[in-house]
Amino acid sequence: MPPDTLASLLAAASARLKASGSETPMLDARLLLQAAAGLTREDLILGPDRQLSREQLSVFEGFVGRRAHHEPVSRILGAREFYGRVFRVTPHTLDPRPDTETIIEAALKLMPQAARLLDLGTGTGAIAITLLAERPDATGIATDLSPAALAVARENAERLGVAGRLTLLAGSWFAPVSGLFDIILSNPPYIPSGEIAGLDPEVRNFDPALALSGGTDGLDPYRIIASGAAAHLAAGGRVLVEIGAGQAADVERIFVARGFLPAGRHSDLGGHVRCLGFNRAQK
Repeated sequence: MPPDTLASLLAAASARLKASGSETPMLDARLLLQAAAGLTREDLILGPDRQLSREQLSVFEGFVGRRAHHEPVSRILGAREFYGRVFRVTPHTLDPRPDTETIIEAALKLMPQAARLLDLGTGTGAIAITLLAERPDATGIATDLSPAALAVARENAERLGVAGRLTLLAGSWFAPVSGLFDIILSNPPYIPSGEIAGLDPEVRNFDPALALSGGTDGLDPYRIIASGAAAHLAAGGRVLVEIGAGQAADVERIFVARGFLPAGRHSDLGGHVRCLGFNRAQK
């Protein structure tokens, strides 16, 4: 078999990526080959002896080299699938993970008709946009400290058809926000600052630091959200936050101290508590 057929290129790239530590080398190689050559998975299956142009081969080799240095496939391709939709990602945004779909599932069960939502630290807009796409009667506001991230969220909202129901505001947490919401959501930075250097290189080197560090103990964003949520929560409203491993008890204590009641722990597909819900305590 010639060394530059699709089948040979795929096998060689997969072997290289496996040696570099990828847990999904064949999948990674296939996705990169499809993107470099503008092919579908069916094209690879039906035409394994097909050859790439010189330009396509150069692009593919560049992609594989980047992946071998631990750059995530989603970063290389500039896109990530989340809850069945494709979101653009850039160096200015957190790469949405499947674990975050836990907060989507929890929110969809809680949102009333014509819900008004607030997404704090929206990044790509994955949470707010997904919920608005799933609930065409809902409207929302999403905030982010990074204007560059908001530009990505705006592009995603427009492409996915919810821009008319989503207001994007630049600012820190609740600072640019007014009004009341049926549900307040956030996937905040929750990594203790001292642990960032020890993270997997795919996270440490490619997710923006602003979206990772939660302060010395990783809990600073929860303190901010808990202190400001009551002023923006409609009667009967709910707060949902994503959390890191082992943070449930600490985050619950933070919210309880601010007058909230725990209202549900939601686990991801791995069985880890990934999302916490809170109600405002009745006076």
